[in-house]
Amino acid sequence: MKRLLLATLVFLAAALPAGAQMVSTLPVPGITIYPGDPITEDMLTERRFRLTRASLEAIIAGREMLVGKVARRTLLPGQPITVNAVENPKLVRRGVPVRLVFVEGGLTIITYAEPMQSGSAGEVIRVRNTESGTVIVGVVQADGSIVVGKS
Repeated sequence: MKRLLLATLVFLAAALPAGAQMVSTLPVPGITIYPGDPITEDMLTERRFRLTRASLEAIIAGREMLVGKVARRTLLPGQPITVNAVENPKLVRRGVPVRLVFVEGGLTIITYAEPMQSGSAGEVIRVRNTESGTVIVGVVQADGSIVVGKS
């Protein structure tokens, strides 16, 4: 239902002339949320705003797009949240050893490596094999491991 409402809102905004405004209810912080804080449902409230088509494309219009994300900058109470103000939580931190899984056909090799950058689930990052020093590119998994090779 929420996705249908969001899709309808985006469709209506696209149908408006560039300068026209529409009234929309948006999720906003109920408290100050600081950079690095995970966003939970109880931190959010709703507020009505007059928006143009351009501003609607730059802000987050649904709670489901916020809960579980992490603030990249300070989010003030009662203010709309822009798309670039939140990000997925980093599951892998630069310099902190992670499990590296190589998968090809029926062969699976598991070792540990040092990430050269932080990353969220689904991101492609570089890691260094601590034994050989070889730099490898892999995909961060939801469990915090990194998968390389063909699956």
